[in-house]
Parts: sequence; C-alpha cells; structure tokens
Amino acid sequence: MPVLVDTNVLIDIVQNDRRWAAWSGEKLAACLINDAVNVNPVVYAELSAAYASIDLVEHLLAELGLGFTQTPQVALFLAGRAFREYRRRKGVKTGVLADFFIGAHAAVMGWPLLTRDARRYRAYFPMVDLIAP
Repeated sequence: MPVLVDTNVLIDIVQNDRRWAAWSGEKLAACLINDAVNVNPVVYAELSAAYASIDLVEHLLAELGLGFTQTPQVALFLAGRAFREYRRRKGVKTGVLADFFIGAHAAVMGWPLLTRDARRYRAYFPMVDLIAP
C-alpha cells in the first residue's frame, strides 16, 4: 500500500536534524522496502521553499525514491471541513491548513501517513494509520 510522507520527515533527513534525522531516515527506509512512498503538492511546495530550483527538488525526490501524487478533490473538500472544525474549536494557529491537506489526502486514499507530528492528525483524521513516534 502506498504511503504519504509529511514534510517534517523530509526536512529532518535533508537538514540532518540532530534529534529526528535518524528516526525519520529509518522510518522512510522501512516504508520504501515494501511500499511506494509519495509526496503531494503541499509537501512538494513546503519542501521547495528550501531549494533554489525545481531541478534540485526533483533530484532530491528521485534520490530518496519518492513519487508524486495529486491530491483528489474530495480530499481538498475534507481538508476544508477539518479546518473549519479546527477554527470552531478555537484553534488559533494560522499555518495549519497544509497539515489538513496532507491528512485529508491520506484519509481519502486510505494510505498510512509517515509523520513525526501526529497530534493534529490524530485529532482531525483518526481514521488515518500514522507512522509516528
């Protein structure tokens, strides 16, 4: 079964994060053994912020063995609904919509999500199987 990977896992690996690089690298490698691991447009865009050219991003994805998948419209709708619920619950962070796009995509596809930031995904997408610390 394909796996969707969250941006934080990739950033950990690329930046060799002292705390998380080993965990993220091990989990990504384990997923790649049996499954296709994908990024979606949101993860691609977030990752792209750290690179000067699209060629560098494409090279990184190829080097890591990652695929790219579009986000289905039904997942975009679900993300909007989850964001609305977040705001109803008095959520105040402004940068959370990207997480809702990622979580909704995994939910709609029925794919596990590799992330190290599971709290919000568990709260708004409890049906998603998380690969998380």
